[in-house]
Amino acid sequence: KNKKKIKLIHISTDEVYGNIKIGKRSDEKHPYDPSSPYSASKASGDHLIRSFIKTYNLPGIISNCCNNYGPNQFPEKLIPKLIYNIINNKNLPIYGKGLNSREWIHVDDHCEALIKIFERGKIGNFYNIGSNLNVNNLKISKLLIKVAKAKFNIGKNVKIKFVKDRPGHDMRYALNSTKLIKKLRWKPKINILNGLIKTFDWYLKNPGY
Repeated sequence: KNKKKIKLIHISTDEVYGNIKIGKRSDEKHPYDPSSPYSASKASGDHLIRSFIKTYNLPGIISNCCNNYGPNQFPEKLIPKLIYNIINNKNLPIYGKGLNSREWIHVDDHCEALIKIFERGKIGNFYNIGSNLNVNNLKISKLLIKVAKAKFNIGKNVKIKFVKDRPGHDMRYALNSTKLIKKLRWKPKINILNGLIKTFDWYLKNPGY
């Protein structure tokens, strides 16, 4: 009785594709190759949703997005962690040599993509959501230090400190988002530097977070 029409958008990650070689970008047909138990659990979630779509006609769509950043992000994540440490005059811990490359997208751009997928996406389809901009962790750290220096005199302890890499840590994720851009007419709008400035400002204004 009174069943409402629903559409399930399963939000996944670029990690399911595994390590991507320089010069390559993974599209929606790229084979899954997760490296860690964490990314394997994400991949299994995608497969589970896909099986329900095929078996029970679940009205579902799967999106795979790159690294997000922006306000309200949990402080254990790279960018808010670095911002917190800069504000509080602490070392900036970076895995390995900081060369792990990630594709970064502002959360607002991601949300706009999800709305497009909800409104116009086809049931049973996969959509990659990316900015097409890869930046390694070392450069992200240096960009945030630059942003901070324009706002206040940073402390002496604000220095990059390389720490032991975590197991199963892929060197590079990179998405091909052509399908989303062409089929659903979406594109990211927020420049990485402007996005980082706005994000830094949010954490400065919300120290209690």
